[in-house]
Amino acid sequence: MMSIHDKGMEMELQGMQLSGKVAVVTGAASGIGLALTERFLAEGMSVVMADIEAEVLHEQADRLLATGAAVTAVVCDVSDAEQVAALRDAAVAAYGAVHVLCNNAGVASGGSTWRTKPAVWDWIVGVDLLGVAYGVNAFVPLMIEQGEGHIVNTASEAGICATPMLGAYHAAKYGVVGLSEALVMELAGTGVGVSCLCPELVRTKVFESTRNAPAHLGLRKPEAVSMEMLESVMQTTALDPAVVAGNVTDAIVEGRFWVITHASTHTRVAHRNDRQQQGLTPEMLPMGVK
Repeated sequence: MMSIHDKGMEMELQGMQLSGKVAVVTGAASGIGLALTERFLAEGMSVVMADIEAEVLHEQADRLLATGAAVTAVVCDVSDAEQVAALRDAAVAAYGAVHVLCNNAGVASGGSTWRTKPAVWDWIVGVDLLGVAYGVNAFVPLMIEQGEGHIVNTASEAGICATPMLGAYHAAKYGVVGLSEALVMELAGTGVGVSCLCPELVRTKVFESTRNAPAHLGLRKPEAVSMEMLESVMQTTALDPAVVAGNVTDAIVEGRFWVITHASTHTRVAHRNDRQQQGLTPEMLPMGVK
């Protein structure tokens, strides 16, 4: 039996040791992004925290700085390519290199796909998909030149199987998965790895995304969302973001592409693919199905 230390397997894996390295995390003020920041710091990394929510970002960065952590806060709207390029420049100015980029910022808005306003499409696709594309465009050339790096793109279970009432979100997240699959093939042999994070329900504020929506969209400010209610409706378990951050860290160290947080995701994807292969119409399976 081939061990993971055999030459062929070592060529397949492009893991990275994290201590002493530099990470950039978007959407870093809360949720998975904040958990990634805290985990990377625990691994001995320096972290550039980027978020559009300036007040919360600086509160969290100041809290971490008070503990002696090596963090730098940069306010950034990832749907703006120039701001993402400026984020890269700020990271290099602060630490001299970037070894890990987590394209993690994301928003969500539900409703019938045919009733979703063009401006809402622009917002969701701009943050969830183009934000990832702009991050790749800005940081990958730097990593190739270094000969070392790792990109983590936050997609979702919503990027590999669909449910009703989230058409725009699914479109963006499916796009992130496709982008990531193409990217990992393109970067083979460069020393730059790619991971695609596809979480199911996590204890974040993604369902309160309209708090950061542009004013011209006219979206209502969100009410607090009960995770217990979501768990009941979606028939699944909401993970602590710290657990997801641990999964991502393991994937970077081991050089793994897929980061699947819930075992039930495999069942749902298999169901989708089986129906596709049989030529059957897509059918929803509840999240959390065994």
